[in-house]
Amino acid sequence: MDFIINTVYYVVPFLFLLGVLVFVHEFGHYIIAKITGVKVAEFSIGFGKMLWGKKDSSGTLWKLSAIPLGGYCKFLGDTDAASSGNDTTELSEEDKKYAFAFQNPFKKLAIVIGGPAFNYLFAVVVFACIFMAFGKMEFPPVIGSVIEGSPAAKAGIKAKDKIISIDGRSVKTFNEFRQEVEMSTTGNVKIVLMRNGKEVSVNVKLGVITIGENGEKSQRPMLGVTSVNEVEFSSAKMSVFAAVKEAFYECYRISAVTLRGVGQMISGQRDTDELGGIVRIAEMSGDITKTSSWLDFLVFMALLSINLGLINLFPIPMLDGGHVVIYLIEILLRREINEQAKDYVFKFGFFLLIALMILATYNDIARLFNRWFS
Repeated sequence: MDFIINTVYYVVPFLFLLGVLVFVHEFGHYIIAKITGVKVAEFSIGFGKMLWGKKDSSGTLWKLSAIPLGGYCKFLGDTDAASSGNDTTELSEEDKKYAFAFQNPFKKLAIVIGGPAFNYLFAVVVFACIFMAFGKMEFPPVIGSVIEGSPAAKAGIKAKDKIISIDGRSVKTFNEFRQEVEMSTTGNVKIVLMRNGKEVSVNVKLGVITIGENGEKSQRPMLGVTSVNEVEFSSAKMSVFAAVKEAFYECYRISAVTLRGVGQMISGQRDTDELGGIVRIAEMSGDITKTSSWLDFLVFMALLSINLGLINLFPIPMLDGGHVVIYLIEILLRREINEQAKDYVFKFGFFLLIALMILATYNDIARLFNRWFS
């Protein structure tokens, strides 16, 4: 019985979430290809053996495959799903007009960017719909209380202080302030406050707190303050323009925080054990399904869509970002890069991706072990 319940709570939501996000991403590639006159040979949700397939009138094979951990959009003339190679020897002169390999680098660039762009577009639509239906609800950046003996108390922070900025970054909500504290890697922050109409600047040496979240222990920077028990509404119901504008800002903010976190991992300021993979996504989607509402799940889906779009733009061969770099170089050189050189680059990217997947999977298993047995 427990197995059935866990399947419902963890496997089903995970497959639904991943299926939607993969479809959105690959549909971005597909629709831009169609607009630019490139023929799509296959559109697959999943990898491996085909479970179901149907050709449309344009000759595209739409299919569901056995391994539901991704998907691909394969163009006419491609030898693999990543468009890292091609075999055009059997194509007629007419077919070559519609093959990806024979397009100019501007078209190729547009098609490659289409996937990540649609991930961002999906997140914008989700956030905008939420803002229009429910309004934007946030806790204001005001200190509700200060814990006695905490780093905040020692620095002289007081209740009712309004937070203006932290380490030079302005904050509009208490949640943004909390995220900036958690993103700190130095252990020291400079906070600018508004108190009785005057700006006050304080330097705080952060403490460390151990969380027991979902049975998993982790350490986070601690300031020692709470928010006020009041909620601010930017609008009861936002207009379409205001909601879309706020949705774009939300996507920008999430991307910026994610990039800072990745940069801190690369520079060694943040542990790589925070890197999560497919198992972590399944775990989080299940936890949200069990304990939260459909609205939280929808927000989680939008957050993942942003991360999927952003990660795919990283300049790593085999990812969309690697293709972007190659096509930009070809635009600047006004000629194609040697095929053998491309092959070496893509092989390097493949091994790099495998290494990252192994690291992420190791972290996921370690988290699950700690959650189950600690």
